[in-house]
Amino acid sequence: MKKKNIYNIISLSLLTLLLGSCKKYFDVNPDMRTELDTPEKVGELLVTAYPSADYFLFAELASDNSVDKGPGDFSLNDIARDSYLWKEVAQVSDSYSPNSYWLDMYRAIAAANHAIEAVDENNFGTKGQQYKGEALLTRAYAHHMLVSLFSKSYQINGDNSTPGIPYLTVPENTAFKNYERGTVASVYEHIEKDLLEGIRLIKGITYKSPKFHFNEQAANAFAARFYLFKGEYDKVIKYASAIFPENNFKQNLRPIAGALKAAGSNSPSLFASSQQNFNLLLANVYSNFSSIAASCRYGAGLATEKIISGNTVAGKQFYQYYTRFGGIPDKLQLGKYPTYTYRANPYTTDWTYYTIQCLFSADEALMNRAEAYINTGDYASALKDLNDFAQVRIEGYDAMLHTITEAKVLSFYNTTDIKAGLMSTVMDFKQKAFAHEGIRWLDISRLGIEISHRQLNSNWDTTYEVLKKDDLRRVFQIPASAALSGLPKNPR
Repeated sequence: MKKKNIYNIISLSLLTLLLGSCKKYFDVNPDMRTELDTPEKVGELLVTAYPSADYFLFAELASDNSVDKGPGDFSLNDIARDSYLWKEVAQVSDSYSPNSYWLDMYRAIAAANHAIEAVDENNFGTKGQQYKGEALLTRAYAHHMLVSLFSKSYQINGDNSTPGIPYLTVPENTAFKNYERGTVASVYEHIEKDLLEGIRLIKGITYKSPKFHFNEQAANAFAARFYLFKGEYDKVIKYASAIFPENNFKQNLRPIAGALKAAGSNSPSLFASSQQNFNLLLANVYSNFSSIAASCRYGAGLATEKIISGNTVAGKQFYQYYTRFGGIPDKLQLGKYPTYTYRANPYTTDWTYYTIQCLFSADEALMNRAEAYINTGDYASALKDLNDFAQVRIEGYDAMLHTITEAKVLSFYNTTDIKAGLMSTVMDFKQKAFAHEGIRWLDISRLGIEISHRQLNSNWDTTYEVLKKDDLRRVFQIPASAALSGLPKNPR
């Protein structure tokens, strides 16, 4: 059995495909210089197979959840500006840049591959196979996020021969190796294979901190999202429904207008709590996203507030908890994730920011199922899911006043097409409910939603730029370091 230490586990990330530096991500990793000769050590390694970088900033700024707040008392952030303007984002090392996210996900993939190899080379029994299942799921998740952000979206019943991202399935033991991007279709085939085998293998798995690992609920939520992207709607319904087999989704949704509202300034800690059923998979990530998006010129402002607090087809807006950075109206800060800090060195004034982010929630899974029901023509079931979702988010909910019906949908969206109206309802609910969670950009990308960004000059003159359905800027550019290693860049 070869010795696997943390340095050769990340050799891929540092020496081959990535050619970058993300040392700070490994400062808190467990010391894996001993042999992976027990399933427990494999489990320890898999702690590092989850994201520690943040895609929220560049994804949210590229979406229509953000706005140019104009010249004034705002800070500037290159990542926020470039993402908002749909330019190639500066190749900086901040943990919330596309470059760092790419690096971090391949680091996670490398850890997963070493874990899989260790299990395959040893007889670790049932526990070893369960950890292999977890490793397969983390590998599939990392690749799915990468292909969703750095490649053209999967085209349901369409052409998926466009460039994907390298799908890595074996540990890297050479310093340099040629990689191929493959196609979006081939990447999806690999993801599906890993996903299905991972779900099969983790049956009965237990963890000390289950919400920070691919437990069975999280695996089913991932499958529901994956098959939504593929357009296999019966499978979306199957896997989403398996999260809560008693079909008691409503009792396990975020109590936005209930307990979370009552928590007030403590709501971020409750929102990201590992003790809450609505959180299916959590991750510790380096991020100060909420403050950056609020304080920067490009980010969350009054225009964002109008979107998330606007009226809904239910006849009343969703309750939203937010504050204003420095008390300034156009510096909107959504109270979702707690912010923590630490100093690695007591003699420095540099603080490291981190938070707990939710990668999969019961709320998203329910909306994915509602969309699947719509696409299978089961409008009654879709309405049931939408009403359950609205009930926990509307303050003072009254079924007599706020129940969503087909007639209300047709009237609110001024359409005679109930399918189109229900899809608009799902997209509207998701944008309002999941603002600052990175989900809106994934929907914009996969559905080809056209959005516009306003731009203000020094005289406050306003122009608008539209991101059309076929705009090549919908795909984030792969890092320059990866391109230098031979990977072809995304066309512009």
